[in-house]
Amino acid sequence: MKTYELALIPGDGIGVDVTSAAMAVVETAAARHGFGINSQQFDWSCAHYLETGAMMPEDGIETLRRFDAILLGAVGWPQTVPDSVSLHGLLLPIRKAFTQYANIRPHRLLPGVQGPLKADAFDILCIRENTEGEYSGAGGRVHQGTLNEVATEVAIFTRAGVERILRFAFDQARSRRGHVTSVTKSNAQKHSMVFWDEMTRLVAQDYPDVTVDMMHIDAMAARMVMAPESLDVVVASNLFGDILTDLGAAIQGGLGFAASANICPDRSGPSMFEPVHGSAPDIAGKGIANPIAAIWSAAMMLDHLGETAAAQAILSAIEAATAKGIGTRPGSHSTDDITTAILAALKDNA
Repeated sequence: MKTYELALIPGDGIGVDVTSAAMAVVETAAARHGFGINSQQFDWSCAHYLETGAMMPEDGIETLRRFDAILLGAVGWPQTVPDSVSLHGLLLPIRKAFTQYANIRPHRLLPGVQGPLKADAFDILCIRENTEGEYSGAGGRVHQGTLNEVATEVAIFTRAGVERILRFAFDQARSRRGHVTSVTKSNAQKHSMVFWDEMTRLVAQDYPDVTVDMMHIDAMAARMVMAPESLDVVVASNLFGDILTDLGAAIQGGLGFAASANICPDRSGPSMFEPVHGSAPDIAGKGIANPIAAIWSAAMMLDHLGETAAAQAILSAIEAATAKGIGTRPGSHSTDDITTAILAALKDNA
């Protein structure tokens, strides 16, 4: 029996609750589809930072390297640790160390979920560049605390980085409906975004079977609201992809349904899977967090590991639960209620 080594990082706040729920579903799916899960939990979090001065140990990256995948709950507790510290101390180092350059976020309405738009037949796959761009961390501050203080944030776009994320997006489109929309702001950012547009045209030449269009970020935001059904695969830089996928989460009913995968496409290191929502300290420990995004992320993890049947069974179980109205509205059901409904559907469909 194939057994996968899985690193669990519940993190902060509701990350603990939703990771536990996701693992209950994963273990049930594994038992029914003939593979094993050997998981090890790491309590790296803001609490760990307050105790040790670091979000994870110095050898954290090397510790994670041996695993087949990483399942993350949530990171952040801004009342005690600045978000800039927690983000750059755990999530971003993992993404960069394992070259998880493709951030994948699906946006569609689950059965029974009512979104804020009139449109309900959309199915968008957002591909966000995940390791460079506007979140590279290049820049600095000088003359701090004086009237002459200067802060710079330098966006880094490499030819290799832009080309590989574009090719990844075009490959995804080939397995879907054959349409890529590349998003920039090249009318205002005449260096980095013009470069991105040029690379899009160049890469598109190798994909004559894929239709491609290019849009500015502001027009794209409007299109996601006005005509989301017209979109298939959307690809964007780190910053623009981050913003667009929060909008995507909104039109699919909220962050409780927003799953994501941080993919290392050449599999030289583990990929990481996480719900898009944050740690939500205000509801932490109350048992009311929606675990669907985390469970959907876990399904994406199994699909990446090659357990396609198990992944599809989990997605079908989520849809069966939401079709009955379970977990479709904030606060309507507890974390345990939603998890129990998905587990029951998973067992019924086995």
